[in-house]
Amino acid sequence: MDDLDEHGRAEPPLHGDEYATLTGFLDYQRATFAWKTAGLTAEQLRATIGVSTMTLGGMMKHLAYVEDDWFGRHLLDAPVPEPWASADWAADRDWEWHSAARDSPEDLLELWTAAVERARATSDRAYAESGLALVAAHTWPDGNAPSLRWIITHMIEEYARHNGHADLIREAVDGATGE
Repeated sequence: MDDLDEHGRAEPPLHGDEYATLTGFLDYQRATFAWKTAGLTAEQLRATIGVSTMTLGGMMKHLAYVEDDWFGRHLLDAPVPEPWASADWAADRDWEWHSAARDSPEDLLELWTAAVERARATSDRAYAESGLALVAAHTWPDGNAPSLRWIITHMIEEYARHNGHADLIREAVDGATGE
């Protein structure tokens, strides 16, 4: 990537096609999240603020799950990989958020990074084969399924929302601020 800012983020292209623009913004949001969670200890990744139980570690594991869920299960109708496949979702609907407290920072980063890499490769392959209008293979109960365009846009929203949470938590943890 060219023209990285001081936090390792590449600006989305100013004159890219629709796919390059959408994935550029998604990668920018992913890089912002990586910046907000970089270099923290396990204790810092478990920190909460106010009455919220949300943690940066839980957020990292949640975003790894969301990457695998949307680009794997929804887009491809593929089985979800571990650790999601063996999680007891019936016992804890927020398993990824809660179980992250038992994971090391290194394991959380590896899980999230691998999920992003899988999602990016899946998205690139799907776009090259069928474009942004590709309809996801997994249908919702009503028979509808989102397009690749919708999934990427949804993921931009998902990261943007959680990056706002990450800003607040990171500032409370160690005073780091910015964007």
